Amino acid sequence: MIYIYLLILSFTLTYLIKNYAIKKSLVSEVTKRSSHTIPTPHGGGIAIAITWFLGISYLHYINDINNPLYLALMVGIIIAIVSYFDDLFELSFKLRLFLQAFVAFLGLFFLGGFESLSFGLFTIENQIFTNLFAFFMIIWFINLYNFLDGIDGYAGSEAIYLSIAGFILFGGDHFLVLVVAVLGFLVWNWDKAKIFMGDVGSTLLGYNIAVFTIYYSNQESSNFWIWMVLFGLFWFDATFTLYRRYKNGEKITEAHKEHAYQRFTQSGWTHSQVVTGSIFINILLFTIVYFISNILFVCLSSLVVLYLLMRYIDKKVV
Repeated sequence: MIYIYLLILSFTLTYLIKNYAIKKSLVSEVTKRSSHTIPTPHGGGIAIAITWFLGISYLHYINDINNPLYLALMVGIIIAIVSYFDDLFELSFKLRLFLQAFVAFLGLFFLGGFESLSFGLFTIENQIFTNLFAFFMIIWFINLYNFLDGIDGYAGSEAIYLSIAGFILFGGDHFLVLVVAVLGFLVWNWDKAKIFMGDVGSTLLGYNIAVFTIYYSNQESSNFWIWMVLFGLFWFDATFTLYRRYKNGEKITEAHKEHAYQRFTQSGWTHSQVVTGSIFINILLFTIVYFISNILFVCLSSLVVLYLLMRYIDKKVV
C-alpha cells in the first residue's frame, strides 16, 4: 500500500511543481543544445527527491533497508539541494565539483568504502586504489546522468529500468520506492513533456546508481560488472562521446549535441521513438545479464551490443 501512496505523492507533487514553475517563470529556455522547441518548466526532480527520501526513510523505520545503504543514499539530499540551486542560479563549476566530491566522500564513508575490484584473472584489493576509483566513479555517474537527461522520458525511463532490474536481481524494497518515485514524475515528463526533472533529479539518480553499484559490489565483486552492464547504455554513450570529442580536439567542457540520443533526435526521430529504442537496448542488456552466467562473456557481449549501436549511429544517423 505504501507504494501506491508514494506514487500518488510523486504524481501530485510534480503537478504542483509544474504549476508553480509556470507561475514563477521557472522554465528551461530553448538553446542551441536543447532538444525541446518551447520553454518548459523544470524542477520536477524535486518530486522524485521528496518521494524517494520519504520512501526509504519509511523503509528504515520498519527495518527494511540496510543501515549503511540508507545513510549513503540519504547523503543524496546534499546533491539534490545543491543541484536545485544550480537549476535556479547556475552555480560555478568549481563549487559544484567540490560539493560533488564531498558527497562522494560521505557516501563512501557510510558504505564502508569500496572493498575490491575484480577483473576475473586478478583482483585489486588495495584500499587506496579501490576507494579512489569509487570516489571518481561516483562523481562521473552524477555528471553523466545529468548529461544524458536531454529528451522527454529518457532519464526517467532509465531509472525505472535500472530499479526493476535491481529488484529482480538483488531484491530490496528500496528499488520499488525508486520506481514509484520516478514513475509519478514520468507521467508528466513523457513526450511531449509538461515538465523537466532538472539537475535536482538527474544528479540524484546518478548518485543513487553509483551507491547501488558500490553497495552490491561489496557483497559480491562480480556485481560491479553486472551494474556496469545494466547501466551500459548511459555510461558507454557518455564516455564514448567524451573520448571521441577529446580525440577530435574539441573542447570537452563545452555544451554539445553529440550524444547518441541527441543524434537520433536530430535525424528526425521523436523523443518517444528514441526512448522506446533505449528500452529495447536495455531489455537486451538485462537479458544478457540474466541468462548468461559467465561474467566475462556478459561484459564482452554487452560491449559488442553498445559498440555496434554507436557504429549504426555513425553510418545511419546524421
